[in-house]
Amino acid sequence: MTEAVQWANLVGGEQARARLRKRYAAERRFRLYGLLSVLAAVAALSIIFVSIFLKGYTAFYTTEIALDLQYDAAVLDPAGDGDPAALAQADFAALVKAALLKRFPEATSRQDRRALSALVSGAAAFRLRDRVLANPGLIGTVERIWLPATSNVDMLRKGALSRDTAGGGLLSPAQIAWFDALEADGRITYAFNTTLFTAGDSREPEQAGLLGALVGTMLTMAVTLILAFPLGVATAVYLEEFAPRNRWTDLIEININNLAAVPSIVFGLLGLAVFLGVLHLPRSTPLVGGVVLALMVLPTFIIAARAAIRAVPPSIREGAMAIGASPMQTAIHHVLPLAMPGILTGAIIGMAHGLGESAPLLMIGMVAFIVDVPQAITDPATALPVQIYLWADSPERGFVERTSAAILVLLIVLVLINLVATVLRRRFERRW
Repeated sequence: MTEAVQWANLVGGEQARARLRKRYAAERRFRLYGLLSVLAAVAALSIIFVSIFLKGYTAFYTTEIALDLQYDAAVLDPAGDGDPAALAQADFAALVKAALLKRFPEATSRQDRRALSALVSGAAAFRLRDRVLANPGLIGTVERIWLPATSNVDMLRKGALSRDTAGGGLLSPAQIAWFDALEADGRITYAFNTTLFTAGDSREPEQAGLLGALVGTMLTMAVTLILAFPLGVATAVYLEEFAPRNRWTDLIEININNLAAVPSIVFGLLGLAVFLGVLHLPRSTPLVGGVVLALMVLPTFIIAARAAIRAVPPSIREGAMAIGASPMQTAIHHVLPLAMPGILTGAIIGMAHGLGESAPLLMIGMVAFIVDVPQAITDPATALPVQIYLWADSPERGFVERTSAAILVLLIVLVLINLVATVLRRRFERRW
C-alpha cells in the first residue's frame, strides 16, 4: 500500500490518494461481506445439525426393564423332549406376563393385566426365544433379565412424554405408578439401542431399525456407481478427446447440461414408465433404484469428468504424441490418470446427490413397508432417505427421535463416502 500511495502522490496528488483510499475501503468491505456470508452459512448449518442431534441422539439408547423371569417348562417344553422347533414356537410372551404379574399382583382385572403387559416391548419374546434356543439349559430356572420397554415407557423416562394423563394420555396412571415402582427398585436402566442397527423396519418404534434401509442404500448406490461412473468417464473422454466439433456434438453437450437440471422426480417417472411398465423389472428393488439414480447423476459425472480432462495441460498430450503414443494411448495412459482426481470429485458430488434423493425412489415403489433385510439387488428394499420420509410421517412419538437419528446416520454415511473418495482422489493425484 505504501508504494501505491507514493505513486499516487507522484501522478495525481490528493485526488489520486482519495480514489486509492476509496478502492481499499471497498476491498475491505468486500472481504467483510464474504466473511459474514461464510459465518452465516456455518451458523445456519450448525443450528440445523444441533437441532437434529438434540432430537435424535436419544434414539441411540433405550430403556430396559429387569424382570425375575421363570423359564417354565410347562410353557416352553410341555413334551419334555427339548425339540428346538417346538421351543421356537413356545409362548415366550406368557413368561413376560407372568413375571410382571408376580411383581405387581394387584393387577387382577383383564384391563389391568393388559396395561401391565404393555410396559414391556413385544420384542422381549423374540429375545427370550433366541436366548433359550442358544441355551436350553435355562428351562426350569429363574433368571433376572433385562428386557426392552415399549416406546411410550422409553419416551416417559427420556422426558419426551408428559406424565399428565388428563385428556387421554398415552400412559394410564396405573402404568406410570408401575413404572415409578420399577424405577425405585432399580429395575429401570438405559442400554445401547442395538435394535436400531440390527433390525429392519417395524410398526412399533422400539422395534424399528435401520439395517434394511442401510443395506438397501448400499446396494442401490453400488448399482448407481457401477453404471454411471464408467459410462460417464467414457462419454467425457470421447467428447473431449475424439469427438469432432460440429452441430451434433454441440447438441449432445446442450442436452447433457439440460439433463443435469431436470427435476429428480422426472427420472422417477421415467423409471416407473419404462423399467417397471415396459421392461417389467422387479418393483421396489435396488436394481431399479440404482438404474434410475444412475440416469439422474450421469450428467453430473460427465460434466465434472469433462472439466477435469480439459484441465490437463496440452503439453501432456503433445509430449505423449511426440514419443509415438496413439490418441487412444494418450487419452488412457496420460490424460485420464492426471484427470482422475477431478473425476473422483465429480463422482463424490454425483453420489452425494443420489444418496440424498427420495423422490425417484418413491415413484418406483421403494416407499413400501419392508421388514426383511435385502440380500440381493433384486430383493424388495428401501433406502435411508425413504425410511426417513416414512418415519417422519408416523404419528407415534417414538418415531420422532428415530427420524432424527436416521438423518444423523445418513450424514455419517455421506461423510464416510466422502472420506473414501478423498483418499482415492489423493492416491491418484499427480503433480506436473
